Amino acid sequence: MQITGRIHSFQSMGAVDGPGLRFVVFMQGCPLRCAYCHNPDTWDFQGGQAYTPEQVAARVMRCLPYLKGGGVTVSGGEPLAQPRFVKALFRQLKQKGVHTALDTSGAGDLDAAREVLADTDLVLADVKFLSGADYRRYCGADFDRIAAFLELTRQCGVALWVRQVVVPGLNDTPESIDALAAFLKDYPNLEKIELLGFEKLCLEKYDAMGIAFPFRDTPAMDPAALARLSARLPQLGH
Repeated sequence: MQITGRIHSFQSMGAVDGPGLRFVVFMQGCPLRCAYCHNPDTWDFQGGQAYTPEQVAARVMRCLPYLKGGGVTVSGGEPLAQPRFVKALFRQLKQKGVHTALDTSGAGDLDAAREVLADTDLVLADVKFLSGADYRRYCGADFDRIAAFLELTRQCGVALWVRQVVVPGLNDTPESIDALAAFLKDYPNLEKIELLGFEKLCLEKYDAMGIAFPFRDTPAMDPAALARLSARLPQLGH
């Protein structure tokens, strides 16, 4: 049976989703319901459009001359919700010498994730919270599964970049950032920790979809405050 994946959209020249310029594939469908999600239009697993790995790889190869020092990032939605497709796509790209990055929350089946990681050069892990209670409250998922995925990246020796969205009044304290750094200190595959400031560019999407946005009244993260928190992170040399 032909493998297909449901894809929300493509970005041919992404500059913030891994090293260099990236061709970014946004998968459709996500099992999480993060309270500050900026892409609620990717939640529905029945949305998007079906593509084969071959069709996507062909799109990538047309852009390859422009991806100097870059490669392909599969994001979402949640790419680990469609692991067979992502593995097949990454396998084809690796055979062509293309750098592959997986942008994920880590919410997926670990055995399937292990198969994907076999052809993954870099994991961009969105570590939203370290508390099981907070993860259940704000994301609707179990943090133990996320921690198990991070451990899997260590076991597989896949390069790891960790990102966390910083939301005013939620996780914007020095203590929160110090806890994140402490949690990650024993990961030898960790190359970067990046803090991303909360924004509200998604409001039009929520309004158009008739969905309440829980953080509508929360201010965007102040860049200067974010810089001060970022300065607390260890310098990893990457």
